[in-house]
Parts: sequence; C-alpha cells; structure tokens
Amino acid sequence: MTGFVFLDKEEGITSFIGAAKMRRIFSEKKAGHTGTLDPMATGVLPIALGHATRFIELIPSHDKAYRATFLLGKTTDTLDITGAVLTENEVTAKKEDVEKALSKFRGEISQLPPMYSAIKKNGVRLYELARQGIEIERESRMVTIYSLELVSSDEEKNEYVIDVECSSGTYIRSLISDIGEELSCGAVMTSLRRTKANGISIEKCYTAEQLEKLKEEGRLSEALTRVDEFLSYPKLKVSAPQARRFSNGGALATDRFGGKKEPGLYLVYSPDNEFLGVGEIDSEITELSPKRVYRGE
Repeated sequence: MTGFVFLDKEEGITSFIGAAKMRRIFSEKKAGHTGTLDPMATGVLPIALGHATRFIELIPSHDKAYRATFLLGKTTDTLDITGAVLTENEVTAKKEDVEKALSKFRGEISQLPPMYSAIKKNGVRLYELARQGIEIERESRMVTIYSLELVSSDEEKNEYVIDVECSSGTYIRSLISDIGEELSCGAVMTSLRRTKANGISIEKCYTAEQLEKLKEEGRLSEALTRVDEFLSYPKLKVSAPQARRFSNGGALATDRFGGKKEPGLYLVYSPDNEFLGVGEIDSEITELSPKRVYRGE
C-alpha cells in the first residue's frame, strides 16, 4: 500500500518503532515517519508507506501543536521527568506567576537545543554524546511560539498544563526549562502529547490497536490517505502527451498550459485525473520540472 497513515503514537516507543509497526500492519516494505517524537511523548505521527516515502520532504506544513504537563521545583539532565535529578528547589510561584512567565515566551524566541536531542554535531547525535556524559557547546536558534496558554494548574502539587502551537524545531522540554528558570525554581516536563503536526490534528489519527482491528475487518485502506490528498499544492492538469513526458521525467513548457502559472510546486494530473507527481515551476525557467514522479503501488 502507498499513502500516509496518521498514527497516534503510544508512550514508551520510539518514532522508528512506530513506523516499523505500521510497516508490519500494512504489510509494506517501506515506511518512514515525518517527524520525531520522544519515547515518552504520544500523539500525531504521520507515517509514509511505500512510494509515499519519497514525498516526505515535500510536505508543506511543519508547524506543530502540543499539550504538555510540567512540574515546578525540579531540574534534570534530560529536562523531563525521566532524567537524573540535578536540583530540587523551593517553589514560591503561583498560578498568576506562571501566567506572567508564559507571556515572555510568545512570539519569536531564542532557544538552546537540549543535549538529549536528535540534532547532529559532527555527524554524531547529541543524545549519544549526552549518554556518555559529554556536553558540548550548542548554538541557540530562533523558533516561533504562535500560541502558549495555561490550561490547568495545581498549586499544591506545583503541576501545570499548557497548550503550545509552535514552529518546527521547537523543543517543548527546553521551553518548559526556560519557564522554570524565569520563575527561579526550575521545571521539568512530565508528559507531552502532540495534538497537531503537518496540518493533521489528533482527531484524524489512529492508534496501533485501532489499525489492527481495521485490518481484521478488511477495512485497513480506510485509514490510508493518498499522497496528493496530503500535499496541499495547487493542481495542474496536463495533456496526454505531456503526462507521458512528465511521467518519464521530462520537463514541460509552461506556455502550453493556457495561462501564466506562478513559480512554485504543483500537483500534476493526467486528463483522466490520475495523479502523476509533484512538479516545480522555477521563477527564471519557463518549464515545469518533475520534482517527484508518482509510481503508485
């Protein structure tokens, strides 16, 4: 099967294992996830199956949304509750203090990636170095927090729940750690659920158990989204000769499309509405070049 399945990843497994489960359930040799979720995190994990893996890098939206829980008064080496405790501090902050602190992290902010992350430095992932007790200098980078809201609070337990909408590359663990630093008591993330990724909300996702049941009922195809349904680019229909040329990797002259086309990516279709792949019109070249040709099953 070729297409995308939107997995509601369970806690305790890596994204790689999540993709491997989908490979087994769908009896497909190729599977790749579109973004990484930590083992402790749950939620939206789009997974490409079969030939759809070649289209992962063309997914247009990379913004994310999360619901996270954190605890004030503690810091760890991983910035979450699974790590070794570094400090334990008295907490004087109340709900209103937390809300005030949150206001300082909305918009574009500078964030230092955590050592326990999949970022590579000289070809080695940071978490591999961290597991050896090695900490290296990292460069801060700009990320955008579109929305940051307090959902609930328990002042007695110093536990808080937040909803975050952010740009790709944002580390919620780092955000929470920075909030704890702002409150002068430290903070660690205790749970994380991704509620949106690549334009897909959690309501559209399936658990592995739900997919197993659909397979038993012979309805597994219901959970599969076509490549062109997931990629939200403008559609462009070409003639039969143009369709053959495009499918063979040939570029098409844009002056034959019957109207000026803006530069960018397009979903290309045959006269019979068969999806042929993704083409790109360059701003300086009057041609539609194949970016990815779709081979179907």
